Amino acid sequence: MLGGAGILMAASPAQAAEVSYATECVPPPISGLPAVQGTTKVELTAPAEAKVGDEIEVVWKTVEAASKNPDVLDLGADTVKPTGTVTLGGAASGELKLEGPRQNPPIPKNSPMLLPDMKGTLKLETAGEITLTPGAYNINVSKPISTDTKCAPKEEVQPGVTIKVTEGGGSTTGGTTSGGTDTGGTTTGGTDSGGTTTGGTDSGGSDSGGTTSGGGDGGSTGGGGGETDFPGKEVSVAYACKTPIGDKNATSPVRISAKKNGGDYDLTVKFSKSVMDSPIDIPAGQVKPSMEVELGGADQGTVKVEGPLNKEVIKTGAPIEIPDLTGTYKPGASGKSTLSPGVLTVMAAGTTTTCTPPADVAVSLELDTSAQPGGASGGSGSGGAAGSGGAAASGGGTDSGGGLAATGAEDSGALRALGLVAGTAILLGGAVFTFTPWRKLRGMR
Repeated sequence: MLGGAGILMAASPAQAAEVSYATECVPPPISGLPAVQGTTKVELTAPAEAKVGDEIEVVWKTVEAASKNPDVLDLGADTVKPTGTVTLGGAASGELKLEGPRQNPPIPKNSPMLLPDMKGTLKLETAGEITLTPGAYNINVSKPISTDTKCAPKEEVQPGVTIKVTEGGGSTTGGTTSGGTDTGGTTTGGTDSGGTTTGGTDSGGSDSGGTTSGGGDGGSTGGGGGETDFPGKEVSVAYACKTPIGDKNATSPVRISAKKNGGDYDLTVKFSKSVMDSPIDIPAGQVKPSMEVELGGADQGTVKVEGPLNKEVIKTGAPIEIPDLTGTYKPGASGKSTLSPGVLTVMAAGTTTTCTPPADVAVSLELDTSAQPGGASGGSGSGGAAGSGGAAASGGGTDSGGGLAATGAEDSGALRALGLVAGTAILLGGAVFTFTPWRKLRGMR
């Protein structure tokens, strides 16, 4: 098969050689683990001889990867994709990018990574001997979310094969490369967004006018005199969180505000701005927070508020922000009723993280309420409906995505997903959840 762009030249029988070299592999950033040291064994295959102008195929077979699949998760079939780099020497210079298909058998926990062969196409433009030396490579795992383990040589690597290139009428301007794409594995797309902040009416508007209570727990108060907007006071909440990997603590500033709507109140719970970047790509529609606002004073029970699912991908390195949580409070008693931050639930990638405030959590807002039919009072745990609806929710406002599901016995099962609790690395206001979801993950080694 001669000539023509894109035609691979079978210039001579292929030669293959195995090369071993010390390698350092860096696990995904979310693991927070140090680099892993290991040995990579590569078999390179390429024609022994070719002519200037030929396009040849170079094949990288990973005999042994420097990293193993950790003993936490079984990798499914066709979820692993390698990309790599071969350095050109001798009569050519530069690098050849190689890429393998996302094609692999199931890889059990704590077993060698079984990588498909990588291939690249090299156009020969200079006569002489060209050496091919394997170098850095990347292992991308696509499910349940995209993660990369990056491996690079830690010593000088010996060439794998040498190609003798003879004059064939082609150009002699120096070796160039083509073929495999220079990617580090697939990542989910989407704009560089830290999540939406939609939902609910923004409290604290210009028409605020509630007086400030000077006693008790210092929450903002309002409700009389015809006011409609009642901005709450920001309070610091020391949450105790139950996660799929154990108990963690996080301190977060929270503000509860209200806007009067007839006899009801539209609530908005705000968290301060994010100051943390996302450690991984979080797919759209995977993170949904909700809270049970605690009622006190004249009224009793809880009111459920919730935020929307993240509409866009939260890219690695982008800020993570919690959207406003909104809901409707239907008073069940007349008098001064208080609202305080309650149990926070974060649903993320099929997992549940539940954060409980202390018993003496501060009041954020105090309202002069008038009892409404079907309101919250009575201590039954019922409260206003989630979202913008006006009907009261019954039975304690159970979360539609699984509520406050116990996770203590699900440590192993919950780690089915490499992206476990991508959403639980969420900022609550200006503070960061100070736990690493992959603390048990010992890296790919």
